[in-house]
Amino acid sequence: MEEKIRKPELLVPASSLEVLKTAVIFGADAVYIGGEAFGLRAKAKNFTPEEMAEGIAFAHAHGVRVHVTANILAHNYDLEGAKVYFKELKVLRPDALIIADPGMFMLARQICPEIDIHVSTQANNTNYMTYRFWHEQGAKRVVSARELSLTEIREIREKIPADLEIESFIHGAMCISYSGRCLLSSYFTGRDANHGACTHPCRWKYAVVEETRPGEYLPVYENERGTYIFNSKDLCMIGHIPEMIEAGIDSFKIEGRMKTALYVATVARTYRRAIDDCLESVEKYRANMDWYLAEIAKCTYRQFTTGFYFGRPDETTQIYDNNTYVNEYIYLGIVGEIVETRGEACARIEQRNKFCVGDLIEIMKPDGSNIGAKVLAMYNEEGEHVDSCPHSKQVIDVALSILPERYDILRVSACPG
Repeated sequence: MEEKIRKPELLVPASSLEVLKTAVIFGADAVYIGGEAFGLRAKAKNFTPEEMAEGIAFAHAHGVRVHVTANILAHNYDLEGAKVYFKELKVLRPDALIIADPGMFMLARQICPEIDIHVSTQANNTNYMTYRFWHEQGAKRVVSARELSLTEIREIREKIPADLEIESFIHGAMCISYSGRCLLSSYFTGRDANHGACTHPCRWKYAVVEETRPGEYLPVYENERGTYIFNSKDLCMIGHIPEMIEAGIDSFKIEGRMKTALYVATVARTYRRAIDDCLESVEKYRANMDWYLAEIAKCTYRQFTTGFYFGRPDETTQIYDNNTYVNEYIYLGIVGEIVETRGEACARIEQRNKFCVGDLIEIMKPDGSNIGAKVLAMYNEEGEHVDSCPHSKQVIDVALSILPERYDILRVSACPG
């Protein structure tokens, strides 16, 4: 098979229409979203059919593809509703469906054969014969299991048809269970992770009980507070993009379909620049590594790991003493439009966290620049002067020392000075 350099797709998650637009503007080649059912993020806001139509139109107008998740492991009672859902998607015409269950796969092939099908990581895709199987069923792409090393992915690439695409995770939260097929949530809470209702028990604190001493909880010692024995660090491969490309991966997938616009903008912008730099020259990519690492640390994360890509993870992959995120920047809002209020040019935002007149904040732009600005004035929805915006999702007009543009992100350091 003739080798060629594959220009990888940057695939970014979107939890809402606002986040989809942010992903598109900040550098995604494709976005993946969920409808109101049949995806594995039931607690995400997800998209109504109307929002999905608007999101697909917005993405396509910017040359960006949209993939829709339908990756639950279906029961009998899911199938009639799935038929209706696929008929709706047939009209909406996303670019691909992400599916794990063979029954759901068959329904999608019957109802909307013109839409590409991508086989979810949830289907446990760990060897090249599995990839070949799905290709013969009509799949366009297979998402690799997170347990695969780059060596294994490289071998898969060599032994599958050239037109079958490989998608692999490059950044985001890791699941403790094999290919994300977890039973803990269902066992503890009755909420089925394989139906999208995971309560994330892998992030909980655990102790050991000896059966003859009920009620006596023995910590699994890592420190005096016990241990979070299932709690993984987050995947980050920003420093290994050449190896990902060399392995023959077609799509670099960001995890996080429940994340904020700030998270999505930060990760999309950073990986966009890193991928483009690497394709231009590895030397340029290496020279800009400090910028990538500094920027990627500005989104919420649990400490970073390279996961399974370089072999079986060791003890450094787990976080044993806490389950909290590192959060270096606070999301204030995204600029919806520029308006004139009380004779001043202002950025209109839907506020996500409180800030005040006089604060020094940062304008995060899609081109990679970060511009410091001072909050000069603030107006509420009635056009009245206010000194701060304490109410979540309050629509406010903000006059800044530097006028931002539509879709710019406003943020502030969580550790000023």
